[in-house]
Amino acid sequence: MADNQGPSSAAVLLGFLSGAALGAVAAILLAPRTGQESREMLRGYARRAEDGLRDLVGEAGERLEGAVEEGRDFIESKKTVLRDAFDAGREAMRREREHFTKGEQS
Repeated sequence: MADNQGPSSAAVLLGFLSGAALGAVAAILLAPRTGQESREMLRGYARRAEDGLRDLVGEAGERLEGAVEEGRDFIESKKTVLRDAFDAGREAMRREREHFTKGEQS
C-alpha cells in the first residue's frame, strides 16, 4: 500500500533545516556584517525554517487524514464482506440442521 513517491516529509524537513543551519553559519562567518545585521539575518533564516516546518507539518497532517480515511473505508468494505459470509454460513447451517432434523423424523 505504500506509495514510494520520493523522500519522506521527515527527510525533506531534515534536509531543509540542515541547509538553513549551514547557510546561517556560513553567512555569519563569511559576511562582514555588524552584530545587529547578523541577528536580523538569523531571524530571517529562523522565520523561513519555521514556515517550512509548518508547511511540512500541515502536509503530513493532510496525508495522515487521507490514510486514516482510506483505512476506514477498507475496514468497512471488509466488514461488510465478512458479515455477508457469516450470514451465508449461518443460513447454510440452518438448512443443514433442518435437513438433518427432517431425516431423523422419517
